Amino acid sequence: MKYIIVLADGMSDYIIEQLGHKTPLAYAKTPNMDFLAGSGEMGMVKTVPDKLAPGSDTANLSVLGYDPLKYYSGRSPFEAASIGIPLELSDVTFRCNFVTLSEDEPYEEKIILDHSADEISTEEADQLIATVNEHFKTEQMEFFTGFSYRHILVWHHAPNDYKLTPPHDILTRKIGEYLPTGGDSSILLTMMKQSYEFLKDHPVNLKRRERGLRPANSIWFWGEGHKPDLTSFAKKYGLKASVVSAVDLIKGLGVCAGMRTVEVEGATGNVHTNYKGKAKAALQELAGGQDFVYIHIEAPDECGHRAELENKVLSIELIDKEVIGTILEGLKGQDFRIMVLPDHSTPLSVRTHTQDPVPFVIYDSTKAKAGQAVFNEQSASQTGLFVDKGYTLMDKFIFDR
Repeated sequence: MKYIIVLADGMSDYIIEQLGHKTPLAYAKTPNMDFLAGSGEMGMVKTVPDKLAPGSDTANLSVLGYDPLKYYSGRSPFEAASIGIPLELSDVTFRCNFVTLSEDEPYEEKIILDHSADEISTEEADQLIATVNEHFKTEQMEFFTGFSYRHILVWHHAPNDYKLTPPHDILTRKIGEYLPTGGDSSILLTMMKQSYEFLKDHPVNLKRRERGLRPANSIWFWGEGHKPDLTSFAKKYGLKASVVSAVDLIKGLGVCAGMRTVEVEGATGNVHTNYKGKAKAALQELAGGQDFVYIHIEAPDECGHRAELENKVLSIELIDKEVIGTILEGLKGQDFRIMVLPDHSTPLSVRTHTQDPVPFVIYDSTKAKAGQAVFNEQSASQTGLFVDKGYTLMDKFIFDR
């Protein structure tokens, strides 16, 4: 038996009037998801406990079968693991975004316009990280390049009692009340303010403006944490596992769980990604002896944060056609189980993650039944199947419990 999870990040949403009072998932053309729903089992799952914020970190940790209340130690340590940064137990890591702030006001009065600086390229960001290190690197702290707008600060022997806000949660708002507090937050805030002064007219940003792109004119800290300690996925489930993702967080979760990470050319973490390439990479992993593959697609989440309605629908349709369709065709005639779900909701109307339960569908090729159904939030909730503790869903998927 082979096992595949297709995780469509942030796919779940609210009913939208423009879509005929449907959610993007219900509106999108998804014949493959509908086939799975008609031939498999649907339900709803609460991936993140109420005590924790509904981030992709806590939610994907839960979907992978790890109780976030027990194993979660912060977001950025997983991203650091993906980059290959060695960490000590006394280190504190921070996610460091390149963001776009408005330009005319004092720093505290600025508005956050984009949490990703128009999804700045990794090549451009690497040049900016080099400049940031020129200003701030010491024996105690260093910045590391990640992917696109997502980077890491490692601070040795730092306190870990900060109150930091994800930038995608406060788009279009004044930043003053969301600036760092707690711990040595004055150091973080000073670096953020100073970064604006040397980044706003950086050659990289001057060239971006010429191309009509937003400048990456400030760093923004959030997602602090310390080195995680996960039981290996192989020990937990007895399966050789791989993860396919463009996002450092998800790759880092895989690294910490002892999973093999797979790089896919053209995988971007946005709507313009190599959907079919991810599916083909997963099939190659399974053909090569792996038992389990976790395919993560970031696109719907990014569209939710950016309030891009048409792109969110498009990304869902491409996941259905290019990812799920390719997987079903590639595994035809074999024994396999596949589960499709989001990790959390990222509604277009609020542009951030919510605590709402999300739909899931499980299909077993050895137990497929003939039926007709559609896969969306409403149809899944109408089945009456509800998994309250998200980390237990993996047991249901693998062991059919």
